[in-house]
Amino acid sequence: MKHYNIPIFVPHKGCPFDCVFCNQKHITGSGTEVTVESVQETIEAYLKTLPRDGYVEAAFFGGSFTGIDFAEQRRLLAAAYPYVRTGKINGIRLSTRPDYIDNRICGQLAEFGVTAVELGVQSMDEDVLKASHRGHTALDVEKAVGILREYPFQVGLQMMTGLPGDTPEKSQKTARRIIALKPDFVRIYPTLVVRDTYLEKMYKSGAYRPQSLEEAVNLCKSLLIMFQNAGIPVIRVALQTTEEIAPGGAFVAGPFHSAFRELCESEIYWDKIRKALEGHTNGAVAVHPRALSKAVGNQKRNLYRIRAQFGSDIRIIGDENIPLGEVYWRKKEG
Repeated sequence: MKHYNIPIFVPHKGCPFDCVFCNQKHITGSGTEVTVESVQETIEAYLKTLPRDGYVEAAFFGGSFTGIDFAEQRRLLAAAYPYVRTGKINGIRLSTRPDYIDNRICGQLAEFGVTAVELGVQSMDEDVLKASHRGHTALDVEKAVGILREYPFQVGLQMMTGLPGDTPEKSQKTARRIIALKPDFVRIYPTLVVRDTYLEKMYKSGAYRPQSLEEAVNLCKSLLIMFQNAGIPVIRVALQTTEEIAPGGAFVAGPFHSAFRELCESEIYWDKIRKALEGHTNGAVAVHPRALSKAVGNQKRNLYRIRAQFGSDIRIIGDENIPLGEVYWRKKEG
């Protein structure tokens, strides 16, 4: 069953912290205050266009929802809950900070049909958290996950790469600690420099160097493999491209690409293609037909690399007998 979110943005609401990378109005593309009326209007508008056979959740994104005044949380949840109760939507999801989770909050979330809670972890390295002005610790993350597991929520954890003071090794350590917490799903966000943030000042002063696209792709490729091997779905890699998060918008610097995940997955396939082609100069590499575009690569990058390194006689073909994710060499016929 296909999953659909009805996005309800709560830009910076409920969060007194100013993380160096954060300007939620630019990231969400919304500077409008959320109200009971706007929640209902948004849900009604989306329900008119969404297929009736999908799994639909109202999604409070963009801020730290559980940091909002407790009574206001209740009002916003109560605005969405009738749609859950009547079966028009399947649940409610929200994003928040790890230090804004306790049993009182979770009890109210469960009362109003919340089905998924995502925590902005960003890093499990204390030095990176401090340098990023996160205002919470790795221990806060572990405590929050422990509390959330007492309730019937799916638990998602979001991490970032390339933060101030971060290294590939620290990001991989963060991934390992996240895996140990056994989340239901993960998001990975390479750090982008966004206008009107402290990180922009750091970047312009030379105090911060963002990851290059190649660095970010190579690192996120390794993280995808780690989570895949652990059986944890990665439901997003990189911020969604919007008018704001794109060249010409609020994006200033960093590893932006409109098909960032595709780049990472294509690099995973390239590693497998090279291994399959060792010692061969003709024939074909076979993948499942659903993986053809990833194997070929963005703008046919992998196909050109095959021809440069192994010869122009090698093709990439689809074969339904190949397990998804695998790459096999096929001997040239005739």
